[in-house]
Formats: sequence, structure tokens, C-alpha cells
Amino acid sequence: HPDDKVRVQQTVQHTIETHEPFAHNHRIVTPDGEVRLIFSLGHTVLNEQGTVIRLIGSAQDITEQSNLAEQLRQAQKMEAVGRLAGGVAHDFNNLLTVMDCHVQFLLQDLDESTPQRLDVEAIKKATENAAALTRQLLAFSRKQILQPKLINLNDSISNIESLLGRLLGETVTVVTRLDTSLGQMKADPGQIEQVLMNLAVNARDAMPMGGALTIQTRSVIVSEMQAKLRPGMRKGPHALLAVSDSGEGIPDDVRPHIFEPFFTTKEVGQGTGLGLATVYGIVKQSGGVIDVVSARGKGTTFNLYFPLTSGDAPEQAQHYAVTGGLTGTETILLVEDANALRAVATRILTSNGYKVLAAENGEAALRVFRKNEEKIDALLTDVVMPELGGRELAAIILADRPDIPILFMSGYTETAALGKLGTSRGHGFIGKPFTPEALLRQLREVLDRPRKPPAP
Repeated sequence: HPDDKVRVQQTVQHTIETHEPFAHNHRIVTPDGEVRLIFSLGHTVLNEQGTVIRLIGSAQDITEQSNLAEQLRQAQKMEAVGRLAGGVAHDFNNLLTVMDCHVQFLLQDLDESTPQRLDVEAIKKATENAAALTRQLLAFSRKQILQPKLINLNDSISNIESLLGRLLGETVTVVTRLDTSLGQMKADPGQIEQVLMNLAVNARDAMPMGGALTIQTRSVIVSEMQAKLRPGMRKGPHALLAVSDSGEGIPDDVRPHIFEPFFTTKEVGQGTGLGLATVYGIVKQSGGVIDVVSARGKGTTFNLYFPLTSGDAPEQAQHYAVTGGLTGTETILLVEDANALRAVATRILTSNGYKVLAAENGEAALRVFRKNEEKIDALLTDVVMPELGGRELAAIILADRPDIPILFMSGYTETAALGKLGTSRGHGFIGKPFTPEALLRQLREVLDRPRKPPAP
């Protein structure tokens, strides 16, 4: 490779002059223009007078090993950034819940004609935008709330094809090539459409003078060897979604960072840097794998692999309609370690007739429960708390009160937050941030569910 040629020559010359063996990596360019990474080692052979008579060495093509190691490093980096983003979004959701609920309190007390109402509604709009931002962060960290169903990828593309035309403008031509034999996959249809939209917008931005956006699907079988070469991929049948543009391609120094949250090459104010990060998170949370192929002057292709599945649609969790009002007279054990959020939840419940026993953590909640076990009608608890979390607290209380209604709160997904102790066991779940009405409705729904009779 031209950039490595001088270094290799200097290394060999140094070995000839000093008789020190060499071992290094360098690139070569094959006759068809492909760049490969080579590991070379060698040493000198001397005659009786100590003169170099030959140089002996070997060369090994380590391109695939290097690529695999780089993929692993990138996956580990993205995992670490994802944990950070998820933690920030979780804490931010607590703050947003407090802000949004106080905005609702203010709106309840202000008449439509009050001048200050416009200011409060502007704050409400800002909190909604902030909540959308945290959802994108949670999407990247694979902890957003999804509603997976059995879907056909072709249907998702057809659903937004006309919208893409309006979104991309007249200078971009949309071409679809869909495999009609494509099987079913399990994913949230709304999030898959979000993936398509984000990739389409990214492609449009890569073609400022216009061009072609090609969306292609096909069924592929991933072998065990192919799965090993792509971290996170499983062997077996997959749906491949390939989204290609005819732009200028992604520079080599930019490509390692394109999925990182808030990374953008656009000017300040022209983008959040969360478009591709959101795509990455949704694909990963849906059990898929994403990679990118790009060449300067030849465009970019994003390849998304989703495992195919078979069988009937999964059984949906039961939901019970709230037929009465949202008020109540029951006694609620409220557990939340964020002081401001605990105060807001207490205000919401008590102002609607409920009695509240509040605790700042799991240990304190257990003490309150032991003293008031017979009075408590339901448990409303955060999931992520120091020392004794919501899941562990619920398990202890359920051992004494198997029929107690439980409503979990979390800024993470239900699956990430609860694991096996989810709503499939009849418990409720509400994601943060939430409004006062949403909390009251979810709590009322849990309280009104029919109770299983105790085992004889």
C-alpha cells in the first residue's frame, strides 16, 4: 500500500543493518484493487564472516481476524455508550415526570383565558420534546418500550412508501425490490417504520444533489461460520433489509462513529446526531444485526438482518378497561427513591381520594408493609432503586400477599426492568415519564382486575 511502503522498506533495511528480526502489520493492494492487511515477520541469514546473505520471512493475511477484532471492539464500545445513554435517559425520565405532572397541576388551575396558560403550555410542549429525546436515547441503549408482533418486512415498507416520496422530495428516486417469499419476523411495526424513515433521511442528506434510494428485501440463511464473524448474529433464516443510496459514501474516519449518539457531521442546529443511533438500538433490541458497506464516490448500503420466525401471533397480555372513574379510596404503598417524584405521585393519588403510605426505598417499604400489611390494597413501586429494587421488594411482598395488585414504574422497558416478573403475571407497568391521568388509569386498571381465588 502506498501509505505503508516507506515504513516497510525502512523496517527491512533496519533488520539488514542490525540483524534484528522484524514483525509488523502492513497493507497491500491486490491486482483487483482490494486492500488486505498482512502480518509479516523475518530475519537475516549470515555467512561465516557475518555478512547478510539472505533475508528469510513469512507473510500471513490477517484481514478477517483484524476485521473481527475491530467489530468486537466496536460492539464493546457501543455497549458501554449504550449503558451510559440508558442511565442518563432513566434519570432524565424521573425529572421529566416531575416537570410534566406539575405542568398538569398548573393547567388544571388555569382558565383557558388566563394569559399565563400559553406559557405553561409552552413548557408542556418542551417537556414532550425532551421526552421524545429520551426515547431516542433509550432506543439506542435498547431499553425503550416496544410492542413486538409477527410482521412481514415488506408490509412495513409498503406502509410508508408513499410517505417516503413526500419526505425525500422530487430529487430523490425511491426504488423498492421486495422478496415476495419473505417470511415473518417479530418486531414492533412502528419502530421498524422508524428505522426505515431514519435511514431514508440519512440517505437523502448524503445526496444533496439528488440520487436514488434503493430499498431491498430478501430471505437469507446465515451459516454458523457467518454468525461467528458478526457479533450478535444467530445462525438460521433471516430477513435482510438493504437500504442503499447513490451518494458520495462515508469517509473512513467517520465510519467507526456513525452509530454513536450525538455524533453528526452536520452543522450546529442541523441535526441531533441520534438518527442512526436510534436505528442501531431498535435493530439490536429486535434481535437483529446491522452493518454498513460504503465506498467513496460509490454510495452507502446499510444491511439489516432480522431473524425470521414462524407460528401464530404471540398471545397478547390481557388489558382490563377502566369502566368507572379514576378516583379511589384504597390504601397504596408508594415506593420511589427520587424525592420529587415521590412527592408528585403522592399528590396525584391523595388528591384523587387514595390513602398513601410512602417509602423512599425498598427497605423502608418493607418496614411500612410489615406494620400495615392488612391495610395496604396495592403496591406502586419504582423498579430501579439502590440496595433493594422493586422486583426484589415485590417478590418478598408477594410471598406474604400473593393476591396484592402491583403497578411497577420505570424509565426502562418492561422487559428490561422486570424480566420474568412482568405483566404476564397480572401486574401492571407504566413507563416514565407519565401524566397524572396515565398513572391514575393504570393504577385503577390494576386494582379492578379480577383476583384469582386462593389455592385450597
